[in-house]
Amino acid sequence: MAEKKKTNIILFSGDYDKAMAAYIIANGAAAYDHDVTVFHTFWGLNALRKDEKLQPKKTFMEKMFGKMMPRGADKLPLSKMQYGGMGPKMIKAVMKKHNAMSLPDLIDMAKEQDITILACTMTMDLLGLKEEELLDGIEYGGVAAYIAEGEDGAINLFV
Repeated sequence: MAEKKKTNIILFSGDYDKAMAAYIIANGAAAYDHDVTVFHTFWGLNALRKDEKLQPKKTFMEKMFGKMMPRGADKLPLSKMQYGGMGPKMIKAVMKKHNAMSLPDLIDMAKEQDITILACTMTMDLLGLKEEELLDGIEYGGVAAYIAEGEDGAINLFV
């Protein structure tokens, strides 16, 4: 029996449209029976933040980062045409009209397809993010964890 192909995506961007593209590709690859990993690092971690305000113990700097970063996949800005917050509302309205899945729904679908969603622990430390602030059902690891997943990848993408 042939070994499954691997698709690995590094999600560095915190932009809604780029995160959507990463998750559309991830879900598509899983549908083609690939073993898929999405490694969230730096601003890409914001897509994994829970919507609700949590108050874990943090330093002053960690609290400041938490206030400045968007909380959750649905709050990410667009990479272009932000227009003071109107751009994301407009694109979400167009998506709804065309029955396109939202980013939170794409992340849920990824979990259902057993896609490995990996949060970078080094970046979490740098930005002061705690595990309880991120979505349930994800994994945690550093660069070594991603490299272990990515070294045999048929497809490796940086978004």
